[in-house]
Amino acid sequence: MAATDPEQSYVEHPLLAEGFLEDRRYQSELVERALDDHTLVCLPTGLGKTTVSLRVTADRLQDDVGAKSLLLAPTKPLVEQHATFYREALEIPEDEIVVFTGDVRPDDRAELWGSARVVVATPQVVENDLVGGRIDLRDVVHVTFDECHRATGDYAYVYIAERYHADAADPLVTGMSASPGGDEEEILTVCANLGVREVAVMTEDDADVADYTYDTDVEWERIELPEEVLEVRDELNDVIRERLEKLKELGVVNTTQPDLSQKDLNKVHGKLRELIDNDQSEGYEGMSLHAEVMKLRRAVELVETQSVESVRRYFERQKNAARSSGASKASQRLVSEPRVKEAMRRAEAFDGLHPKFRRTRMLLAETLGIEGGDRVIVFTESRDTAEALTEFLGNHFDARRFVGQGDKEGSDGMTQTEQQEVLSEFKAGAFEVLVSTSVAEEGLDVPEVDLVLFFEPVPTAIRSVQRKGRTGRQTEGRVVVLMAEDTRDEAYFWISRRREEEMENELRSLQSLADDLEAELDDGQGTLEEYADGEAPADEREGVRSSADGQAGLADFERGDEVGGADASGDGAASDGETDGEAGGHGDERTEDGSEDEGVVARADPPEAEEHVEVVVDQRELDSNIARDLSKREHVDTRLETLAVGDYVVSDRVAVERKSIADFLDTLLGGDRDLFEQARDLSRHYDRPVLLLEGGDLYGARNVHPNAIRGALASVAVDYGISVLRTEDETDTTDMLDVLAGREQLTRDREVSVHGEKGAKTKTEQQEYVVSSIADVGPVTARALLAHFGSVEAVMTASEDDLMDVEGVGEVTAERVRDVVASDYATE
Repeated sequence: MAATDPEQSYVEHPLLAEGFLEDRRYQSELVERALDDHTLVCLPTGLGKTTVSLRVTADRLQDDVGAKSLLLAPTKPLVEQHATFYREALEIPEDEIVVFTGDVRPDDRAELWGSARVVVATPQVVENDLVGGRIDLRDVVHVTFDECHRATGDYAYVYIAERYHADAADPLVTGMSASPGGDEEEILTVCANLGVREVAVMTEDDADVADYTYDTDVEWERIELPEEVLEVRDELNDVIRERLEKLKELGVVNTTQPDLSQKDLNKVHGKLRELIDNDQSEGYEGMSLHAEVMKLRRAVELVETQSVESVRRYFERQKNAARSSGASKASQRLVSEPRVKEAMRRAEAFDGLHPKFRRTRMLLAETLGIEGGDRVIVFTESRDTAEALTEFLGNHFDARRFVGQGDKEGSDGMTQTEQQEVLSEFKAGAFEVLVSTSVAEEGLDVPEVDLVLFFEPVPTAIRSVQRKGRTGRQTEGRVVVLMAEDTRDEAYFWISRRREEEMENELRSLQSLADDLEAELDDGQGTLEEYADGEAPADEREGVRSSADGQAGLADFERGDEVGGADASGDGAASDGETDGEAGGHGDERTEDGSEDEGVVARADPPEAEEHVEVVVDQRELDSNIARDLSKREHVDTRLETLAVGDYVVSDRVAVERKSIADFLDTLLGGDRDLFEQARDLSRHYDRPVLLLEGGDLYGARNVHPNAIRGALASVAVDYGISVLRTEDETDTTDMLDVLAGREQLTRDREVSVHGEKGAKTKTEQQEYVVSSIADVGPVTARALLAHFGSVEAVMTASEDDLMDVEGVGEVTAERVRDVVASDYATE
């Protein structure tokens, strides 16, 4: 697989550029393992995880011209970097290696997907495209999850992995991380979430890897804070003690010491939430006090561990927030507190340098001057500090900042182009000092540096390992961590040291126990494979709900047969004149002879394999799991849009506004949108609108009189003609939307049509919309009427007999059209 010349050996492959990749034995071993099965590749930063993934991709694409590869990375700069590397390394036309980020329009992504062979993307974009039905993973033969330690909870990696294993014809997963988790349980969770069955770990202790690494010394330097800085801190801590004393009186905390942990503060928040849920007003008072404590603790942390300048900027933002409309009582109380004002005054009066600034300058002078180094990276947690440091160091060195893309008050973010330019210039040696926030931690190809300086300790092992990986890859490197004495820095020091030791031990243990862990992972993948084969466990198959008394579950009533099993064909056809199933109008549906149509309620048969339903989902609903769960169902096609009305659309006449109990009460009590304004919009645009209330105790959730809630529901139902349905949780809501879509589209043969879009319709669409809205004619019959009569005006002036000449229009529909068009308008 490798060619040898007198100086260097390179990887040879039909899809790899000649003489581009150095052949390293440890990488080749990892490639072989990753090609064999779904694999987690653990390798120290800078030693070629991306190269391993690239070689696996090349192998998978080699003999399949229709295949695709997908590489996912958590940030835009990292995506761009990977795409550049792939274009340089792969013998594939550049236009077939495409980038998917939020900067690329959804319609463009859908088009690019069809012709691409390699897609490099952020996971959120791919998640949205999967939920929206814009892309299909069937032909994807390799997915790489970069920085895969993120695959926990609701992060997009988890959903994408599940869809990939279920949808792809020949899936292969490679997870990559220098630090997959803090303990064995975390690592196993990541593996399970990605469907990984094999773990390939190499550390710097391995002989093959050691040839490409050098020792990295980590030095911890203690910094003594000046009296003036300690006085600012002490003023703020006094206020924290006083606020904690009040919280102690409420019985939610048992200490007034300002150094209580974040974990303890989270427990306090939970206790206060319980008070609020029990309608105890003390809970609201406590929440405001808790918010003040959190703000004050942040100020203390800044003055102790960052800089006086950063706390000055923080106070300025707090003052601006307190002056803004809708400011919280916590913000207003905070800036008006005399001791906080005194702390602000002391911070403003301090004209000296934080000692960390001086030490940073000295370390850079040693590295770049005395030792003749070329490049240094300074990491800091705070953007304010990054900007202050860049300005300060710029007086002595050529320094640039590197921060995230989001703008913050008083601080502009960097565009993706600006980030790439800064990194390119740093790599080329155009400047010598990069001052960066955490945006440069994960996987970015920051060039080899002589010194990595931590302005403060990092309390997370993963981030600390990522940072230290920037030095020691080609030459001996140095890492220095500054630690302010008797501050939170010291606590973070011990936390960081303990966690890094735990991770190193865990990786070594993971390496030695890889076979046992793989066996454990294999045991846990049974259900995943069953789902991939279309066969879930009997007690978990989609839509099946058993009950102790043997009664049918909700899924038994999803679609089809009439009550009592009559008409086994289940085609849902209406009587003469309404063969398209568009029997419309509010109130009881009637056949042409005027008798009531009992309607098609249910059938016991599951939907046929070819029977699909579509649900249109508002983009903003992606905060919940409902759209993702719907998209996992084989018979449901989801489409994402920005809906002007409703949250879900399941037919041309049914739109669903979903509200949690808390959301419902919020809109009832006022807020961004009034409940009845939303009700008007729903009933104006859809003939069968639905308000779906999700959650438990409607009357006990807030301090709102039950009759006020009943009155609102009565108005929604009676005044606006909106059906009100209740569901227990997101899972129940997902099932209900599935049933609604099936009943409308399969039983009633309705089409899905979004009304009230913000975008302008074409003239043809507007004409169809006008006619379809008459007496619930519907889009199918509307097109037939317009095709027959030629214009909206001709449809409106046609007689009943002329209307019935159109296929699909019976006497009842013709009567309704004439009644709506010809009747006098009467206000009610």
